[in-house]
Amino acid sequence: MLLRVLAALPFIGILVGISFVNRVEPLVLGMPFVLAWIVMWVVLSSIIMAIVYRLDPSNRQIADEGEEVRP
Repeated sequence: MLLRVLAALPFIGILVGISFVNRVEPLVLGMPFVLAWIVMWVVLSSIIMAIVYRLDPSNRQIADEGEEVRP
């Protein structure tokens, strides 16, 4: 359940959140706020997907099996 919620956060952040932050001001690092919001979610998406990958039990099982095979 937690993994599905984490995986849905980027989708929600970009598609639903964009309607709440759709304005030019304030400028963030020289970008309009809406563009900064999208860039932030692109970066957060990769971090969140890395967390989902590390927490996924099937990935842990594959990693454990790979360690046992090595001499």
